[in-house]
Amino acid sequence: MLLLIPGPVQTRPETRAAMAVDIAPWDMDFRQEYARIRERVRDLAGGKEGVHATLPIQGAGHFLVEAAIRTFVPPAGKVLIPRNGTYADRMIRLAREAGRVPVVLEVPDTRGVRADEVAAALEADPEISHVSLVYSETGSGVINDPRPVGEAARALGRRMIVDAVSAFGVLPFDLSAQPECDAVLFTSNKCLEGMPGIGFAVCPMERARERAGLAGSWCFDLGDVLRTAETAGWGSFRFTPAVQALHAFGVALDLYEAEGGREARLARYTENMRVLRAGAERLGLRPYLDAEHQGPIILTLHQPDAPGFTLQGFVDALKRRGVLISNFYNTPTPSIRIGCIGAVTPDDMRRAVEAMEGALGEMGVQRQAA
Repeated sequence: MLLLIPGPVQTRPETRAAMAVDIAPWDMDFRQEYARIRERVRDLAGGKEGVHATLPIQGAGHFLVEAAIRTFVPPAGKVLIPRNGTYADRMIRLAREAGRVPVVLEVPDTRGVRADEVAAALEADPEISHVSLVYSETGSGVINDPRPVGEAARALGRRMIVDAVSAFGVLPFDLSAQPECDAVLFTSNKCLEGMPGIGFAVCPMERARERAGLAGSWCFDLGDVLRTAETAGWGSFRFTPAVQALHAFGVALDLYEAEGGREARLARYTENMRVLRAGAERLGLRPYLDAEHQGPIILTLHQPDAPGFTLQGFVDALKRRGVLISNFYNTPTPSIRIGCIGAVTPDDMRRAVEAMEGALGEMGVQRQAA
């Protein structure tokens, strides 16, 4: 089966095979392996030894987003959240239920937020301490560039949290060049092509130390994660970890480096997107985003306005042809979501386009007007 969703992604056989072991998380050999993973992740984020640290937490990306908000935004404090997709909506809810005050900056879900919009919102409310940004919004596929947003926040003396869950390892980010950033967040199962189960925050150590014990949650206290590492060692955990997922993630990092790192993976995903988008347009399917705003992570298409089309019917017809896509959408109008990330190639995308053509034909959907 060809898995084309924006995560968990299709993985390499070597990565899957690494899960088939039993591991004691406190074993000294594995502690060394885990400590090395933390160093590799810190370096990928542009962090510096002794200045930044990798602070993992078990679970999905939402766990890390909540942890970062709880750790770095003070209780009852205000956080600016540009809203142009479902994952910003979820961030807003996480902030609110953590007892923080989300200030929502409304942005169309067809383009990224602009730095001047962020600056205006921050200038209008000096009580906002942080901007919390979704780098890659997989609801529509739009990209919110953290570099100019961070520059705007830094110029006004504010801090930033970056949800890079579906961007990290492919889209550029340099923590050392963005000193306003308290945390860049991502998971093991997206662009680095690992298995699900673990999330990572890379943070300035001084900031995390200052905030230890203030999250209002032991589980979600990134400062406490750092404190444990500094006292018990960088190969230590607070609670039972997803050890097999971590072991497989180390293999995935090896494969990432062997491919050529971020630039090589970005090139592959970009070509995946190009092939898929061109093929979809050839079938008469209309992309949700203009090309200038299209990221390389996921292609969102308008659903055909045809009597025979249903999303679940299309998903089922594709699955019979060996291609699995999402059976839900996150846009205001009905859409189709097809991921371009994971251990897939442009040839796989050509196969997907052929399957799409067959599925539409099976459903009696005529080619849509361009």
